[in-house]
Amino acid sequence: MTEAAQQTAFDQIGGAAPVAAMVNAFYDLMDTDPAYARLRAIHAQDLTPMRASLAGFITGWLGGPRDWFVQRPGVCMMSLHRAMPIDAELGRQWVEAMTRAMAQAGVEPDMAEALREVFGRMSANMATV
Repeated sequence: MTEAAQQTAFDQIGGAAPVAAMVNAFYDLMDTDPAYARLRAIHAQDLTPMRASLAGFITGWLGGPRDWFVQRPGVCMMSLHRAMPIDAELGRQWVEAMTRAMAQAGVEPDMAEALREVFGRMSANMATV
């Protein structure tokens, strides 16, 4: 097996720094762009804990250190969002903001497109209304 074949998506994206940049760009967009007002409204005033949590989740989900999962054994991301009023429009806002955040963070276009597709499926499956 080649080294490239052994790389995780976390390795391919460039590790923790690009993940953090992507997550920070996402929350910055959500916090400042009126296009994401509904998305912002379902979050707490202080986004600091969410920034750390999402970065930890994405890091582990992409195959990096699994600290988020170790600290939350058995927690399902889908279940965490079940109580939120997520509909197709809110999901679209999330994916759009994350797509813009990936571009701002310099995520390689093929990786960003693959993630956008997966994020789109995830957000569609989180819709509760």
